[in-house]
Amino acid sequence: MKRISQHLIATALAVALGACATSPTGRSQMLLYSDAQLAQMGDQAFASMKEELTISNKRVQNSYVNCVADAIVAQVPSEVFGGEWEIVVFDDEQVNAFALPGGKIGVYTGLLNVAENQHQLAAVIGHEVGHVIANHGNERMSQSAVIGVGSEVVGQVLEQQEVAGSSAIMGAIGLGVQVGVQLPFSRTHESEADIIGLQLMAKSGFNPAQSVNLWQNMDAASSGERPMELLSTHPAPQTRIDNLKANMAPAMADYRAAPVYPSCE
Repeated sequence: MKRISQHLIATALAVALGACATSPTGRSQMLLYSDAQLAQMGDQAFASMKEELTISNKRVQNSYVNCVADAIVAQVPSEVFGGEWEIVVFDDEQVNAFALPGGKIGVYTGLLNVAENQHQLAAVIGHEVGHVIANHGNERMSQSAVIGVGSEVVGQVLEQQEVAGSSAIMGAIGLGVQVGVQLPFSRTHESEADIIGLQLMAKSGFNPAQSVNLWQNMDAASSGERPMELLSTHPAPQTRIDNLKANMAPAMADYRAAPVYPSCE
């Protein structure tokens, strides 16, 4: 048992030390998966969604979303994705959108009822593309893989030492990891994607100040039905608004210097 634990620990440390990277905002990251692996996962997930969800056939709606998304992805570095992005509008009342590695973007029609103009839609799409640029999917999966190995080691030690109530202790460790590591980590990703998205929309010619209006709309649309920030994977709307405002000056400079101002509406 001891030999197995030592092997797991050594493996986890070796993998983690060999997978260090830096996010666009300068934050240290651990990335265990290759770009090709992530792109393949993104392709598979997107294909499944297109089979399971209804795709909008409204020409004007599709043209509008594609216009905004095309302007945003034009700012994505080629090393992140250099191919043609696939953009799909799903006929669904969810107030949401997403972007996947491998150049995939999905926008739910419910979002168009909350994002009141092209600038606010650009804020959402920019945010989602920001997750891809910052390798957040890779980072989350890598973290989960290492946590899984660590939890297995702790469980073996407890079992080996015949610690009373070991199952309860493992449950507490799981909750501690979720609240102490995974949830703050997710909130860090959301805040980082907000800043990257702010830069993307500004350089694309969309007014970054509208990102604040977007989150005010999001807050109103939620009707106060949110978990407290400590137990949420997303920062509270006011936290996001404060973060956006703190980074607004350089975004406005990028906006004023943008070579093109899209007219998608």
